[in-house]
Amino acid sequence: MSTRYSRQTLFPPIGKEGQEKISSKHVLIIGAGALGSGNAEVMTRAGVGKLTIIDRDYVEASNLQRQQLYTEQDVADKLPKAAAAEKRLRTINSDVEIVALIGDATPEKLAELAEGVDLILDSTDNFETRMAINDIAQKYKIPWIYGACVASFGMSFTVIPGVTPCLNCLLKTVPIQGLTCDTGGIIGPAVQMAIAHQTAEALKILVEDWEAVRASFVSFDLWRNQYTSMKMGRAKDPGCLSCGEHPEYPYLSAENMTKTTVLCGRDTVQIRPPHSEGVDLSDMAARLKALGYEVKGNPYLLSAEMDENRFVLFQDGRALIHGTKDLAQAKSIYNRLLG
Repeated sequence: MSTRYSRQTLFPPIGKEGQEKISSKHVLIIGAGALGSGNAEVMTRAGVGKLTIIDRDYVEASNLQRQQLYTEQDVADKLPKAAAAEKRLRTINSDVEIVALIGDATPEKLAELAEGVDLILDSTDNFETRMAINDIAQKYKIPWIYGACVASFGMSFTVIPGVTPCLNCLLKTVPIQGLTCDTGGIIGPAVQMAIAHQTAEALKILVEDWEAVRASFVSFDLWRNQYTSMKMGRAKDPGCLSCGEHPEYPYLSAENMTKTTVLCGRDTVQIRPPHSEGVDLSDMAARLKALGYEVKGNPYLLSAEMDENRFVLFQDGRALIHGTKDLAQAKSIYNRLLG
C-alpha cells in the first residue's frame, strides 16, 4: 500500500529514509496490558519491521476499560493477552512480522529474545522485571524505554546504554510497591499519555535521531494538571553494578529471581515452576473435573473453579492463583494440585 505511511513520511524528521529505517527495525515489548497493548498498536501502525510481544496473563473484563486491543469476546474466551494482541495486530498491519509469546519475561527468556532487537519497550507492572530488562539492555547494548502509570499519574524515561543513567542508577534498589491500580485505580488518559511519551521516544530511536531523544525523566498527573521534567545526566553512577565501569548485572542472577509473584493490582499470585517442562492440559482438566472443579479451557490454558478457589494453569506449568495475595497459601494450592 504505497500511501499507507504517507502522513508519517510527510513529517520531516522521519521522511522516506526514516520510514525505511522503521521498517527494518525489531521492537521487543515486555507486557501486553495497558501500556503494552497501546505501544504495540502504535508500533504496528507505524510500520515497524518486526514486533515481539511477551506477556504472562490473560484477558479479563477489568482490562477492557484501558487495554485497547481487547474485546468482550477475548474475555469470554479467556485468551492470553499475547495471543489476543497478535490476533488484533495482524488485522491492523499485515506487513509487520508479529511474534507473540505466552510466558514470563524471566532473565533467561529476555536474554534469549535480545538477539537482533533494536529497542525494548517496558510495559510491565513490576520492578523485578524492569530491573531485569535494565540489566539485559545494558549487557546487550539495547536502548529501552521505561514507562509506568497508575491513577492519573504516569512517568517515562529513556535509557541509552553507555550514554544515559540506567534505571539502577536512578533507583539503586528495587522499590517497594506503593499505589497500584487495585488501590488507586487508573484512568484511560493516564495510560494514553504514558504511551504517547514512550512511543514518541521509540520513533526517534528507530529513525536514529539521537539528538532528539529526551534526556529527562518525565512525570505527570493529569488530574492535578502537573507536569515535571527532570534532567538526569548527573545521576549516572560510574560504580553502578548494571551500567558502571565494572558491571555485574545483578538482576540477572538466580538469587534475585522470585518464583512467586503477587500480580500488580490484583488478588492473584503467580507460581512459576523452576523448569518449564510443559503440562498436558487435557489430562489436568480430567483430573480437576474428577476433584469437583468446574473447568474451562482453550489451547493455551485451563481455568478451574470450585467454591472460593479459582486458578488458571498455562501450558508451561505457570499458574495464577486467584483470590489471595498470600504466597504461602498460593504455593500450598499449587503443590496440592500439581505436586
